[in-house]
Amino acid sequence: MRSDAAAVAERYDRFAREEAPGRSALYEEWAAGVADDPVTAGILARIEPTHRQPPLVFAVTRMLGAPGTGFATWSAWLADHADDVVAEASRRRLQTNEPQRCAALLPALSTIEGPIALLELGASAGLCLYPDRYSYRYRGGPSLDPATGPSRVVLTCDVSGDPPLRLPEVVWRAGIDLAPLNAADPGDRAFLTALVWPGETGRAERIEAALDVVAADPPALITGDASDPAVLDAAAARTPGGATLVVTTPGVLPHIPRAGRERLLAALRELDSVWISIDPPGLHDAWRPAVSAESWGGFVLGRDGVPLAAVDPLGASVEWRGGEAPVGR
Repeated sequence: MRSDAAAVAERYDRFAREEAPGRSALYEEWAAGVADDPVTAGILARIEPTHRQPPLVFAVTRMLGAPGTGFATWSAWLADHADDVVAEASRRRLQTNEPQRCAALLPALSTIEGPIALLELGASAGLCLYPDRYSYRYRGGPSLDPATGPSRVVLTCDVSGDPPLRLPEVVWRAGIDLAPLNAADPGDRAFLTALVWPGETGRAERIEAALDVVAADPPALITGDASDPAVLDAAAARTPGGATLVVTTPGVLPHIPRAGRERLLAALRELDSVWISIDPPGLHDAWRPAVSAESWGGFVLGRDGVPLAAVDPLGASVEWRGGEAPVGR
């Protein structure tokens, strides 16, 4: 039977070869080093398998003070702080909370008239619950600012196909997460910024600015499993009168096991709401009409299962294909 250390080495080798190249040279070096070093792999094997993903472990080490230098220095630091890293990684989850995704969500939100009650599933700290508080600079489209003036959070996005673009009127915002993060908590803030990969310029600053927006006016964050219909229904019941409930799942569905995902999709079909999603084309069969990876590429922005745009999953680009999308409920 394969040892836990061997499983770690295999996972980190795959990350070094397939996931890190072109995105973070430092993470590529660290992961390749883990794959070739049984001692370091043995330390990481002490972490539960569901908590030892390379981006999570690397973020935890950086949050705890690991130097952002070569593998030899990093692995020596890890050996000296192994207990702390194992404990912190065991209580954390991969909760990348990228406000840039709002640039991809906005075209679908723009099709909904009137006040919106926004409920995000897998909300983390809730940074994607504030599309009305951010500024947008669409290359190939308009520039948009909140009524109060330009935001410290400026989202730049390539756009084509002439989507509808306007800031929504959000009157209530809430999120469900297995372990919500607090935008005002120094530890949670440090963790979210540490999840930014080395070499990704501008992301940490954008997240910090969005955290300030959220901390100043916190959403209702609910601890629970959104794929449980009772949890979803209880959250939806808080929707204020006169507002359209809009449930968003921006990139979270791939992280939910298939049975839970199917249970959630069934619950969303029964809910009196508008569902806006950003998903890979082949993830589920809720698309109407069906979409394929060959014709749609990366991820698809959808409204109630209707595909509207091909989008970058983190919000860097929008290729609108929705034509005249339905407006209102």
